[in-house]
Amino acid sequence: MIAFLRGKVVEALPQRIILDVHGVGYEVQVPLSTFDKLNPLPGQELTLRTHLHIRENAQTLYGFATESEKDIFLLLIDRVSGIGPAIAMSVLGGLNVDSFKAAVVNGDARAIASAKGVGKKTAERIILELKDKVGLAATWEAQAQGTTSQAAGDAELALIALGFKQVDARKAIATLLKEEPQATTDHLIRSALRNLN
Repeated sequence: MIAFLRGKVVEALPQRIILDVHGVGYEVQVPLSTFDKLNPLPGQELTLRTHLHIRENAQTLYGFATESEKDIFLLLIDRVSGIGPAIAMSVLGGLNVDSFKAAVVNGDARAIASAKGVGKKTAERIILELKDKVGLAATWEAQAQGTTSQAAGDAELALIALGFKQVDARKAIATLLKEEPQATTDHLIRSALRNLN
């Protein structure tokens, strides 16, 4: 899988960036939130976190400005039934990561449904499945209230996006935080992966 790309911008449109990486042009689909955050200009050096989505008739590369945007994208396409990359990109284009988390925690289907192509029923399904089945809303709520660190919450989200159960991810992170309370997100993810595998 292609985890990230670093190269020069050849072409930049609101939902598509073409990057020249050592003479190879990669077309990367990006949400509007990423495009706005990066404001890519031709000739600019850029790094995108990526996900290669393979279907029977297409291979599409999706790019994100931050790891948390990529984690939300993976969470939506992997954990919410009926959500594909197009809807996940619309959600990220309509809401930034913090607004999305707040909408799920507060059960605000209207905020999620404000994204282009996302109806009320789809928004309600996203909230229901992330809140009840995956249980992430509790983590996001704890982050908002300051009872858990941003690094711990982001690491838990990343591990869940990678396919681990929330219970296992939370337990591994809690164990690591007892040893190193100030650990960064990257350190927590790497250490937890060693312990979970």
